[in-house]
Amino acid sequence: MSAYTVYILRCGDGTLYTGCTNDLTRRLRAHSAGRGAKYTRSRLPVELVYTEPASDRSQALRREAAIKALDRAGKLALIRAGEG
Repeated sequence: MSAYTVYILRCGDGTLYTGCTNDLTRRLRAHSAGRGAKYTRSRLPVELVYTEPASDRSQALRREAAIKALDRAGKLALIRAGEG
């Protein structure tokens, strides 16, 4: 099992939020309760649409930054690829 997870949420307004955590269940609960990232608080509800394991915090942060650098089409392609 990996120590960290990089994830993408689809927000209630259709936008995508990318983050990373070492406890995905806890982090999703926080997002859903409006205690997550400031970005997601006003865009509830959120839905988990993509996850990717990372071996450590450094790798997770690098991958999070790489995903955030993608345009929306790139993120949607990544989500579609992860569904297969």
